[in-house]
Amino acid sequence: MSDLLIVFIGLAIMLFIFFVLATSRTAILKGYNGLPWFLFSIVLPPFAFIGILMAKPKIAKPKEDFDFAENIIMDLSQPFVDLAHTSRALLGVNLSYVLEGLTYFGVVGLLAIFFNDFIGLDDIDAGRMVGILTAGITIAMLFLGATVDWIGLRKSLLIALSLMLVGRILLTTSPDFGVPGLWDSAHILAMLGILGIILGYGIYQPACYAGVKQLTNEKTAAMGYAMLYALMNLGGFLPGIISPPIRRAFGIPGVFWVYVVLTVVGIGIVYFIITKKAMRKALGDIKESSEGEKKEEEKDEMAEMTSKEKFLFYIKNFPLRDLRFLYFIFILIFVQTLFAHNWLTLPLYTSRAFEGFVSDNFEFFVNLNPILIFILTPMVTALTSKKDTYNMMVIGTFVMASPTFILALGPNIYTLIAYLIIMTLGEAMWQPRFLQWVAEIAPKNMTGIYMGIGQFPWFLTKVITSLYSGWFLMNYAPSNTPPSEMNTETMWLIYACIAMVSPLGLILARKWMRKGFKVKHESK
Repeated sequence: MSDLLIVFIGLAIMLFIFFVLATSRTAILKGYNGLPWFLFSIVLPPFAFIGILMAKPKIAKPKEDFDFAENIIMDLSQPFVDLAHTSRALLGVNLSYVLEGLTYFGVVGLLAIFFNDFIGLDDIDAGRMVGILTAGITIAMLFLGATVDWIGLRKSLLIALSLMLVGRILLTTSPDFGVPGLWDSAHILAMLGILGIILGYGIYQPACYAGVKQLTNEKTAAMGYAMLYALMNLGGFLPGIISPPIRRAFGIPGVFWVYVVLTVVGIGIVYFIITKKAMRKALGDIKESSEGEKKEEEKDEMAEMTSKEKFLFYIKNFPLRDLRFLYFIFILIFVQTLFAHNWLTLPLYTSRAFEGFVSDNFEFFVNLNPILIFILTPMVTALTSKKDTYNMMVIGTFVMASPTFILALGPNIYTLIAYLIIMTLGEAMWQPRFLQWVAEIAPKNMTGIYMGIGQFPWFLTKVITSLYSGWFLMNYAPSNTPPSEMNTETMWLIYACIAMVSPLGLILARKWMRKGFKVKHESK
């Protein structure tokens, strides 16, 4: 029974969130004040849910009259309501995505330990392998993202999931069919497995986002992307529930076999739910719903340009010429290292430096970030949407970096929880605003280039962090060492100082950055 404790805790958290959101949303739709019912559902979730179901409806308020709390409740619950009313094809995309989110986050959270214990690599080389996977996916999406445009959504998803299936089988079986050791046969097989996952994911994620664009119209697109985001975070939380009891019973390869089976299920979902007939129906419904809508198209100036004029336009507006833009995106690398530590350092830290419940169920704590992001992002966005973007970047990066000093106090479940909550709060404050800012300042017809270069430092973060995280673990949290003999405090103190460079750099460059900082692109 103790082995299943984390399962019960995880399911209890999910049921709690369901009761709170369902109770609050139902109360709002019935015309009641959502906040009292929200508070009631936090204290007594099932009773509050039953109570509001039995309550008589009042005159419902129009959406524009919702208060701050009611808007947040509706935003949090809307993706799941929309999921029940979407087309069969889009439902298949979302079901596949939540399974793949579960599988991806589940594998990446255990990968460094797997390379330690089963492939025979030290912490430095294990960290590099994780870096190859995560950074490789970013590069693969750049080169393989257009696959869906060439062969269509359904074929792209089937090919992508098949590649990931082969890759995960090779990764899981590598210790059984190879000799452990750096560049020995087990390592080579595992690397081939990682290559399959990289190639598959490079096709899969762009295909899913393209699928949402293809299967929604202007009115439902925002809903479609919000749904995908919500389900991705839900999937990212689930390994924390599924993995611990399986790992204790069958080891990490046993967990990986479960993810292999889930990949097969994902292929089945795409094949049997996103059928050609379902695609034709979904596309036909979208076309029908869009007919008669008059769209006032903006004049596309580039359509009238010659090739030479287009080339000169790109050269003139190319983002790498903007020193402020470059400074802004590259100064964020330091705080972004904390993202990479979620899979490079936290799994090994929580499994080595802790004893008892945390060590036995470290996946649960490593995967708390996605569910916290799901809850906190709408709240923070509603609170800060009218705040100055640059100020929010400074405050958000500071809030994200500062709790790392809490971990420097030593391994403790309370400091760990405090770090995860405050760090995620900071992430929710600045990450959406950063993407919004990059999109807004981009000249027309150059949004893709700006977004691509804006994400390039994230690729560098994955690579750079994986190069040194293993060395720090070997020296400050080595394996087969009692927690009392470790020095994780120094490790996290150094990481905290690294992360704080971002907010300090933004503060020091405030005057220079403000001089050319734009909210929206201004044509010159």
